[in-house]
Parts: sequence; structure tokens; C-alpha cells
Amino acid sequence: MTAAPGFGVYVHWPFCQSKCPYCDFNSHVRTTIDEASWSRALTREIAFMASLAQGREVTSVFFGGGTPSLMAPATVEAVLSAIAGHWTTGPDVEVTLEANPGSSDASRFACYRNAGINRISIGVQALDDVALRALGRLHDVADARAAIAAGRRTFDRLSFDLIYGRSGQTVPGWRDELAGALALGADHLSLYQLTIEAGTRFATLAARGDLVLPPADARADMRDVTQDLASQAGLPAYEISNHARPGEECRHNLVYWRSGEWIGVGPGACGRLDSAPGVSIERRQERRPETWLARVHEHGHATREKETVKGTERLREVLMMGLRLTAGLDGDDLVRAAGPDWSHRLDAAALDTLIDAGFLCRRNGGLAATPRGHDVLNAVLERLL
Repeated sequence: MTAAPGFGVYVHWPFCQSKCPYCDFNSHVRTTIDEASWSRALTREIAFMASLAQGREVTSVFFGGGTPSLMAPATVEAVLSAIAGHWTTGPDVEVTLEANPGSSDASRFACYRNAGINRISIGVQALDDVALRALGRLHDVADARAAIAAGRRTFDRLSFDLIYGRSGQTVPGWRDELAGALALGADHLSLYQLTIEAGTRFATLAARGDLVLPPADARADMRDVTQDLASQAGLPAYEISNHARPGEECRHNLVYWRSGEWIGVGPGACGRLDSAPGVSIERRQERRPETWLARVHEHGHATREKETVKGTERLREVLMMGLRLTAGLDGDDLVRAAGPDWSHRLDAAALDTLIDAGFLCRRNGGLAATPRGHDVLNAVLERLL
């Protein structure tokens, strides 16, 4: 993995039809949205960010949320036109839009394709109607299957998400559900183990004992089933929770995991630009939608915080992201992202111990985590640094 990770643009659309009980993303429910005003604000913030990141070639664009498939195709097209107007874009630029099965249909997918989207990521989350209701989803399994079929007909590339380790789920049940998902023919799957995030409805339910996840050994078995079935179907893990056929990996997410550069526009979006090897400038945008909108219209952007990240702190986050990848990070990645002296900031004795114990391995002048290391990655990083 010696090629540069590329330069990405992340666009955050913060609105949803409802708030899922497990979700801690910056998402909000609104009855009315002045989409013309939002379109102008997004393109204006793009112009500001372009002034900070001149001369880049955009290799990926990602519309996340929230529920970006609630955006009018005309808004998507305006954003992509603004991006193309400020940067060059490669002939194979990846342009992804996240969609929910209940907020999109085949005709809307076609409009997104015409607007410039070439990759769709569908938030299925479960192929079980009871589980979907428990997860607060507004669609059912029939909607999900229809959306996947429409996506495959319309877009060059398609991914969808599933959550496992849900309350009441069994290992055989997950095996059957995942087998059914793999039969749908996606080239990329994001398969996440459910975690209880602070501030969510699920956290409240778990705290009072009304939500109980499967025991740890069952969840570990579900993870093993995930790895085995996906690999057998030709979609090996290339990251802890992401599986793809060779060549179908999400290029935009690889920018994050390989600690590349990207700009973020929209409420709560983050961006990273390098000022020197091993020195990264992070910009975080205002999270509240209405405040973000007003500040962009007034100032041209709504950056709330700017922080310089370097030294051991930068190395920690580079390793935290990069060791999630099955391939890990090679020496060129680490020098570019963490600085030429990255190896001197590691605990050498701890590194040798972690390698001897089978948690890490050296690879192409860099480091990779083994499957055993992926299971305890946070603890590995604490030892290493």
C-alpha cells in the first residue's frame, strides 16, 4: 500500500426522518428544511475550504449523515458542481451517497446517478423485521431488499450495512441472516457489532436493565462467523468492520484509515489537512444545524474549532486508525502521516513483546495488527505508546 491515500471531501447532511435509538451521530429531525438555503451554504463552505486546500485532486466524495438520501438530487448536483469548480477530479473519482431503504426508491436512485453519484451505501442494519423495529428503523426487510436490487441496477458500486450482536440475537440466527445478506450480491458490506453509545436511547435502556446484549462469548462467536462467511463469499475483511471484493474497498474511508487529507463541510463535519509530515490541522464545524447555516451565510464557513495535532498524539491516532486495516500501515504511510521519527516514539520493548505474543507484526517497513490484536486494539495501543 504505497500509493498516496488520496484527497477526500466529506459532506454532512444532518437530517433524518427519525432518530434511531442506537445512533450517536450528529443527526436531527426537522419538519421543514429550506433546501435552497442549505444548498447555497454547502457550496459556500466548499469555496472556503478550497481556499485552504488548493492544488489538490479530489479522489473521493462522501455524502454522509443523517440521511443524505433525503437531499434533493438538485442539491447533490450543486454540491458536486462546486467541488468540480474548485478542485480537479480524477476520472475514477468515487462519489458515495448514504441512503436508507425507507427514504429512497428506484426513480430517486436514478436521479442521484444522473447528479453524479456512482456508489450507494444503504443503511439496511438488519434483515429481520422484529430487529428492525427494535432498532427504530422505518423500513422493513422487503423495503431493504427492494432498495438493494434498485441500487444494483442503478449504480456501478453498492454497499450496505448490517448490525449484529443485537439484543436477543443468537449465533445461528446471525449466521442465517448474514448468509442471506451475502446472497444479495453486494461487492462491499459494513458489518458492525452493536455498541451502546453514551447519550443514546439504548444507553438509557441499558442503564436500567431494559436492554441486554448477548454475552461476550456469543458476540465473539458472531464476529468469527462474520469473518468466516464473508471470506468464503469472496468478501474478506480489509478493515475490522468492512468487507469487500478485491478492488471494491471504500476509497473514501481508506483516506481516513490511512490518515490522508480531507475537508469536511456541513454541521459537525471534521476535516484534516497536513501542514508538514507528521503535523495535521483538524477543523471541526459547528454541530447545530441552524447555527451552522447562519454562520456560513454570514462568514462563509462555520468552523468551531481548529487544532494542530503532532508528535505522539498524532502517532497515536495514525496507529489507532491504520491498525484497523487488515494490511496495516507500511513505512511510507507512517512517515507521511506520523513523521520520519515515528518509530522512535514507540516503546521498543513493548513492541517486541506484542509481536512475540502475536498481537502485531512488522509489514513493509510498518506495522499491522493480527486478528488477535484487532480484538484488543485499544489495549495494544496503550502498551505500544
